[in-house]
Amino acid sequence: MKDGETLVSSSQSFELGFFSPGNSNNRYFGIWYKITPEVVVWVANRDNPLTDSHGVLTFDRDGDLVLVNQSKSVVWSSNMSRVLKYPVAQLLDTGNLVLRENNNLNSDDYLWQSFDLPSDTLLPGMKLGWDLKIGLERRLTSWKSMDDPSPGDYTCRLNIHGLPQVELVGLGSSKKYRSGPWNGKQFSGAPVGSNAVTTSVFFYGENEIFFAYEARKSEFIPRVLTMNHSGSLQYFVASKRSSAWTIMYSSPSDPCDAYGNCGANSICRVNRAPICDCLKGFVPKSPEEWGLLISSGGCKRRIPTNRTKEEGFLKLAKVKIPDLLDFWLNKSMSLKQCKAECLKNCSCTAYANSDVRGRGSGCILWFGSLIDIKEYEEDDYGQTLYIRLPKSELDFLHNSAKKKRMVISVLMSAIAALFLLAMVYCRRIWNCRIKSKGWKIKEEDVDLPLFDLATIVNATNGFSEDSLIGAGGFGPVYKGNLLTGQEVAVKRLSRNSRQGLEEFKNETILIAKLQHRNLVGLLGCCMEREERILVYEYMQNKSLDHFIFDHERCLLLDWEKRFDIIAGIARGLLYLHHDSKLQVIHRDLKASNILLDGSLSPRISDFGLARIFASDEKEAKTKRIIGTYGYMSPEYAFDGKFSVKSDVFSFGVLLLEIVSGKRNRGFCHPNHHHNLLGHAWLLWSEDRAMELVDGCVYDSAEPQVKRCIHVGLLCVQKFPKDRPAMSSVVAMLGNESASLPRPKQPGFFMERNSMDLSTAPTHEELHSVNAVTTTTLDGR
Repeated sequence: MKDGETLVSSSQSFELGFFSPGNSNNRYFGIWYKITPEVVVWVANRDNPLTDSHGVLTFDRDGDLVLVNQSKSVVWSSNMSRVLKYPVAQLLDTGNLVLRENNNLNSDDYLWQSFDLPSDTLLPGMKLGWDLKIGLERRLTSWKSMDDPSPGDYTCRLNIHGLPQVELVGLGSSKKYRSGPWNGKQFSGAPVGSNAVTTSVFFYGENEIFFAYEARKSEFIPRVLTMNHSGSLQYFVASKRSSAWTIMYSSPSDPCDAYGNCGANSICRVNRAPICDCLKGFVPKSPEEWGLLISSGGCKRRIPTNRTKEEGFLKLAKVKIPDLLDFWLNKSMSLKQCKAECLKNCSCTAYANSDVRGRGSGCILWFGSLIDIKEYEEDDYGQTLYIRLPKSELDFLHNSAKKKRMVISVLMSAIAALFLLAMVYCRRIWNCRIKSKGWKIKEEDVDLPLFDLATIVNATNGFSEDSLIGAGGFGPVYKGNLLTGQEVAVKRLSRNSRQGLEEFKNETILIAKLQHRNLVGLLGCCMEREERILVYEYMQNKSLDHFIFDHERCLLLDWEKRFDIIAGIARGLLYLHHDSKLQVIHRDLKASNILLDGSLSPRISDFGLARIFASDEKEAKTKRIIGTYGYMSPEYAFDGKFSVKSDVFSFGVLLLEIVSGKRNRGFCHPNHHHNLLGHAWLLWSEDRAMELVDGCVYDSAEPQVKRCIHVGLLCVQKFPKDRPAMSSVVAMLGNESASLPRPKQPGFFMERNSMDLSTAPTHEELHSVNAVTTTTLDGR
């Protein structure tokens, strides 16, 4: 094969030939994806580039594949250990270049394959790890630069010492990042597991230990992992329709991913300030350096260990367990045996299960300092670690917490004494109201089908725990199956729930009069004996936040589907505000209150906080601020004023969250302190609106996306009079040729600098109902 000629796989997925990377004039032989832009995934002659276009790929007399230059000197060879009489080279649809005998073309017994010699990219089907039988390590090595594919400064490898874990190693073999060990389910501290595009595979055998990905059938092309020249391991995917490569995630992804960032015997929490803290029972080795936020020196024990005295363990949950530097491993022990083994060894500093499947099994003991511990908020990451401490230290920690509680108790007791009689009095009044008014809602006042209690009990298997799918201020929520086979969600009112009683009244009176394809369907209720139960359609895909804020499930919502969801929510709100028999203000529109049916169509849910407006009523005011911070409009959060424009503001926040895949509440950007609304406004003002788009969206129609962002910014403007009505919003979304006014600065533009300090609520009570949440906020 000469320079200028190429070989293409049968599915037209990969192409093999000569290329020049970036601005380089050197020529290399490699494999790339046959899509635009072309991405090189394997390079043969990384160390020996050709200086002209006279290179040739051919077979030598032993059947080896060789690359020769103009003077016939070999610059690269497959270097097989055996001789082939009739060699054949084939580029498979996986991107694997293989050699085999001509009489054995259908066999998977390759005599040589490029997958055994990765460059900087791990393709689906390629292994990262060791073939112990022949001593072959398959690892990724970065390019030196975008113009130079020769081996760079960074390597990604599977460290099989102890429990296998993925490591990024930099100059001088220094660790830059580690995934945490394989714990039977996944690498405990890394997002490199299965998702909607690929399935992760881990194999631990006598002759081979490796990690790999297998591609799922989907609308996406996985490039999977690329070790870039800057030392970052990136997971790429592309849409088969747009062919645009997008990073799903990368590692390291935050400061806590940097290896040993906080030093020994410390813990890193990415959402804390400062991010580094000593483990409980430990103090900084150098308080002066820690005061300057220099934490690399680590921590030491507050009380020196004395193995002659009684000791115990402090439990740390959802953490990336320490690096396996000085450790002991037994895969057959129980956790109880592991604890006893640690107590028997004077040098043991911590222990944990090596396998977290089921109830856990196996034992890891650590000796000496504990390095590189990271705490996670997500339940899917991390595992439990037990740190050894003297009993006196455990008592100290317990007593410190107890003293804090006592101080608070003393301070609060005086206040409690003043209000005790008033509380008792109010409680009695409330109970009387429940008995005389609230609880005894008449059946004839409810315009809904009535279910027999026996039907509900049978559908939920006697309100069993196995049927329980949520709980909130209203009460528990169960999944049920009616005798007709229909799946339903059953909300059962708690007798002691004031919020639940108000919501029951609200929903039975309100939702019964509202019928729209984008509103959740209330099938009926039950008011038998003392039970108050609501029966809804069951939404099998749960809520919108379950998708847009998850780095795997977000792939299931391409731009077309996201736009359909945005438009559906807008139509549902327009119905509430204008087209229904009643003018309804929802007051709690948010991602978790948008349910998705089997076809991922949106349904607005949870009308427990909704208010009905008279036809001539434009605005109302309340002293009780209820809703969810981050979605509330400024006039409602500060002054208690609400109107249809309050819902418009919430819709704008939700629209920008759908486009970006980011939560407004808690949004963090390294270059400024604005929330998501401010970030979107800055990007739009600088004509960089497309940078807001979620990395999971690969096939977005740019004009439509920009228009949605524009509409979202119009909806979140500070003053209600500037925001469009939902009728205008629906028109703007549906008419791409209509001109739009320029948005003004959003409300809560500088949320994290000012709002959190001045208006943060003193009490936030979160209620979860069938993947739907209702948050009540009481101001200061």
